[in-house]
Amino acid sequence: MRFRASVDDVQTFYKIIQAIEKLQKKCVVKFTEEDMQIICNLETNEGGLQVWSKVKVDVIFTNYRIQSNAENTISLNLSPEALLAALRSAVTPASSASGYETDEVIVKLAKKNDQAVLSFEISGYTRAGRRMRVTHDVKIDVLKPADVDKLQEPRVPEPDVHILLPPLSKLRTIVDRLRPMANVLAFRANNNKRLQLSIHTESVHVNTDWDNCANPKKNNGLLVNDREEVDDIDQMFEVCVSAKGFFKFLNSHVISSTTIACVCHRYCIILYVYIGDMADAGGVLTFYIPAMMDE
Repeated sequence: MRFRASVDDVQTFYKIIQAIEKLQKKCVVKFTEEDMQIICNLETNEGGLQVWSKVKVDVIFTNYRIQSNAENTISLNLSPEALLAALRSAVTPASSASGYETDEVIVKLAKKNDQAVLSFEISGYTRAGRRMRVTHDVKIDVLKPADVDKLQEPRVPEPDVHILLPPLSKLRTIVDRLRPMANVLAFRANNNKRLQLSIHTESVHVNTDWDNCANPKKNNGLLVNDREEVDDIDQMFEVCVSAKGFFKFLNSHVISSTTIACVCHRYCIILYVYIGDMADAGGVLTFYIPAMMDE
């Protein structure tokens, strides 16, 4: 089993892990010849939130070499917090206290003291112009193919509505103000470009509305901006979700360029966070947030 690559776009890799780092203590990272997949699927996540992401290899890596007996696929169980710490060292600017600038990052599988690790070799220069090298080792467990095959994405019904979300950074500001007031957040959308976030308790009732949000539809499996005919375009479809869980999804604002929400009425929200332009995305983070009973 061998794996080695140059991390050509450290910023994007860092932001992807930053988006999922607080979801759970361990995640699965699966490397194939074509893509890198990151899976967070523990039901103990806040609000049952799951992530199934897929990023094309050439978006992040160059000189990518992988070899295994499992059809050149390697799956690892690791701490996203530890992975983020390693990548943070690689994105540290020369003006910071550490005082160096990175010019090369190599990631590879290794074993140190009988412990399997994902080793990051970071090379660069200090502010004084001296060559430096830093190594960060992230402890890993290599998963058996049979265990990986047991991982299955949630089965969901056909969505009732697809809607393009406003910038996630703006949504995050609003949800941050709403979540101390209630544990449950109502997410509503229709096929007439309307989005609504709402909380409702005995003491407070707050609605926040957006109009003119696009309603992309599927065409040959791809989301496009052609609107299909529906019986009642003003009908609102709703899912009540954990406010804390939805806020954790909004950590993906650091990587999001375009985000599409798909509402399965009273069942779940599926959120596609595209890396790069939607028409030619280098990858997508797919978040599943199940419905919960309102209090």
